[in-house]
Amino acid sequence: MNPRDTIGATATGRIESSAEARRLAVEQMLTQAIRVVERSRPMPFSTSVMINGEELLAMLQKAFAALPEELRAARWMLKERDDIRMRAQREGEDIIAAARARAEQMVQRSELVKAAEMRARRTVDEAEERARRMKLETEDWCDQRLAAFEAMLHKTATAVSTGRQRLQDTRLPRPEPVPGPPELDDDIFDQDMG
Repeated sequence: MNPRDTIGATATGRIESSAEARRLAVEQMLTQAIRVVERSRPMPFSTSVMINGEELLAMLQKAFAALPEELRAARWMLKERDDIRMRAQREGEDIIAAARARAEQMVQRSELVKAAEMRARRTVDEAEERARRMKLETEDWCDQRLAAFEAMLHKTATAVSTGRQRLQDTRLPRPEPVPGPPELDDDIFDQDMG
């Protein structure tokens, strides 16, 4: 066996035995604190006990100070692990969001999108031109129909005016009123009269 390995094994053994000794010391101090509470006198008419607070506090502080350093380190490492995990999760989400944004930019820049945009613009322009042409043609057709209707109305108004003028110029005599049947007595019945 290599002398360095022996030294390393001895050092590791010392560290383990030191940690074991500290663990046993903490257990012993906590056991003493429990005994102090168990041996305390109960207060009259109560389930509470009277304890020397300073004595118990000193025991607990010694026990806390004797806790193995590994325990504190382990607690610190757990907290650090949680912080690292949360940071990594946030960074992962940021990377995913950035990748999505980049992918969208790349898609927008692709030739396929450009061609589609050009075709859409061309289609919209053609539709607008066709709509403008149809509007002008409709306006022209309506104008022609209204002009024809106006001419017809003008001719009709002229004919009506001429007819009325002629009627006034020809002053025919008015016919005499036709006499009605003679009035009869109500008592006499005339078979021919009904």
